[in-house]
Amino acid sequence: MPRTAPPPDTQIAFIGGGHMARSLIGGLVRTGVAPADLRVGEPNAELAAALVRDFGVAAGADNDEAVVAAGTWVLAVKPQATHAVCTSLRAAAQERAPLVITVAAGIRTDQIESWLGGGIAVVRAMPNTPALIGAGATGLFATAQVDARRRAIAERVLGAVGLTAWIADEALMDTVTAVSGSGPAYFFLLVEALEEAGVAGGLPRDTARGLAIRTCLGAGRMLAEDEATEPAELRRRVTSPGGTTQAALDSFASNRFGEIVAQAVRAATQRGRELSAHFGDE
Repeated sequence: MPRTAPPPDTQIAFIGGGHMARSLIGGLVRTGVAPADLRVGEPNAELAAALVRDFGVAAGADNDEAVVAAGTWVLAVKPQATHAVCTSLRAAAQERAPLVITVAAGIRTDQIESWLGGGIAVVRAMPNTPALIGAGATGLFATAQVDARRRAIAERVLGAVGLTAWIADEALMDTVTAVSGSGPAYFFLLVEALEEAGVAGGLPRDTARGLAIRTCLGAGRMLAEDEATEPAELRRRVTSPGGTTQAALDSFASNRFGEIVAQAVRAATQRGRELSAHFGDE
């Protein structure tokens, strides 16, 4: 099928209307993108209706209708659904040659391109859940077909919900997934552990939870607002030799806290590779 002139860059189609699509749509609208320029393909009628109601975008079950006028497609579906979605859109992709942004964990750009019929510009993105409140962190990898103009489009889409960082080697995207994509869950686990430790030490649960949350929030803000200072230096500033903080840090060290974190990141990285291998066989 011969390719037509690509649709305008201002038109963006989302395939999937779940949490990540919702956060990106909300961010784009907040940063000035017209709702009329956004369309969503989402088979769940309740999710589609909520997007229409909350953001004024067009949303429905038909993916072909969602992409018909869009120069940029955002594949916001689960890894196990990506192959079926791409093959269903292959003819449209070959006709229109869109920029395709995928947020599916573990799925490589060459897989996406192949499933769409080849010759398609693909950006692989790994945002994280703080994107829901505009505080996300996203790693981006672009294939050779993605020129500077389309890189800027990808940055605009993902930058609407937080920081973006380009990754030169796609093999490192599984590490990005393990560090920042899955990272919020590690943080929540730490807050849970601090809460439980406070309760075990005699604090009321609501007090322990509030102290843990606000302490972690404050520490995170200190890191974000003083990025020139290394985390190790901030840690040293609050650690008096022989004091209470030093006792806790010594306990972490004796229990090999750094290795526990490293092992967790390696496990998440490996799982990303396994997802790619598994779904690549389809």
